[in-house]
Amino acid sequence: MNVLRRTRTADLAATTADELLDAVRGALWPRLALGTALLLTAVLLGLAIGPTTISPLDTLRVLLSHAGIASDDSVSTASQTIIWEVRLPRVLLAAVVGASLAMSGATYQGVFRNPLADPYLIGVATGAALGATIVVISDTNVAWHGLSLLPLAAFLGALASVAVVYGVARVGPTVPVTTLILAGVAVSALSTAITSYLMIHNTTNAGLVFSVTLGSFNTATWSKLLWVLPYAIPAAIVILAHRRIINVLSLDEEQARYLGIDVERTKLLLLGVSSLAAAAAVSVGGTIGFVGLIVPHAIRLVWGPDNRFLLPMSMLIGGAFLITADIFARTLDRPAEIPVGIITAFCGVPFFLYLLRRAKTGAYW
Repeated sequence: MNVLRRTRTADLAATTADELLDAVRGALWPRLALGTALLLTAVLLGLAIGPTTISPLDTLRVLLSHAGIASDDSVSTASQTIIWEVRLPRVLLAAVVGASLAMSGATYQGVFRNPLADPYLIGVATGAALGATIVVISDTNVAWHGLSLLPLAAFLGALASVAVVYGVARVGPTVPVTTLILAGVAVSALSTAITSYLMIHNTTNAGLVFSVTLGSFNTATWSKLLWVLPYAIPAAIVILAHRRIINVLSLDEEQARYLGIDVERTKLLLLGVSSLAAAAAVSVGGTIGFVGLIVPHAIRLVWGPDNRFLLPMSMLIGGAFLITADIFARTLDRPAEIPVGIITAFCGVPFFLYLLRRAKTGAYW
C-alpha cells in the first residue's frame, strides 16, 4: 500500500509539474525566435568585422549569391574570398562549438543536479584536450572515410576524466558540489600538466597543441566543420529527445524511478553523449572554458529551468556568445589574436565567483 501511495503521489507530482511547465509552452517559440535572431546577428557581425572590415550589405550579397538568390558582382573578389573561405567556416565552427559546450553544460547540470557542473570545471574539456594532444603529437592519420578520428580520441580522454571525477565525488546517491569541484580541479590540473609536458617535448606540433590548450579558431576550415558535425548533431538529437526526462532527473531521481525511468542507464547515456559533444568541440576549437557555465545559467535566470526550452536556447545563445567572444579575440589586439579561451575566462571567472557566492545560501537554481 505504501508503494502504491508513493507511486500515485509521484504521478500526481509529475502531472502537476508538467501542467506548470505547459503553462509557459506558449512562450517557447517567441523565445526560440529571439535566440535565432541573436545567433544570426552574431553570424553577420562575425563575417563583417575583422582586420578588413566588410559592410553587412556586401556580406549579405556574398551569402545570397552562393545560395543562388542574388549577385555579388559589386563586391570585390578579395572580399568574397575573405567572407566565404576564411570567415564563414570560422564563424560557423565557433557557433557549433559554442552550442555544443552550452548544451553539454546544461545537460551536466541537470544530470548531476549541480549548477556548477561544466565541461571545463569538472575536467571533461581538459581530458578531451589531452586525448586530442596525444593523437596530434603521434603524427597518425586522423582521417578515416571522410571522418576525423580526433574527436573520438578527445572523447576517450573526456570519458576517462568524467568517470574519475564522478567516481571520486560521489557519496552514496549524491554528488556534493564541493567534492565535485575539487575533483574536477585536480583532474584538470593533471590533464593540463601532461598536455604541457607533451607540448614541450614535441616542438614540431607545438603551435597546434597550443591552440588546443588555450582555444582558438584561427585555423578553422570547412573540413574541420565537417569533422565535428557527425559527432555534435547526433549528440544534440539524443539530448533534446531526453529534455523532459532531464526535467524529472533534475527534481528527484526516486520520482524518476517511480515513473519507470531507468535512471542509471539514462544518466550514463546523457553523460556519454554530452562528453562526446564537448570532446568534439575541444578537438576542433581547443579548451574553451565557462561557456557551459555562463550560458545555461543566464537562460535559467531569465526564463526558468524548464529543459524543454533551456536546452535549445542554450545551443542558440551558446553559439552567439562564442561568435561574439571570437570577434573580440581577433579585434582587441590587432594585428595579433587573443586566444578565445582567454576572452571566455574573463567573462566566466566573475560569473563563477558570483555563483559560488550564491551557493553559500543554497540558492542554486
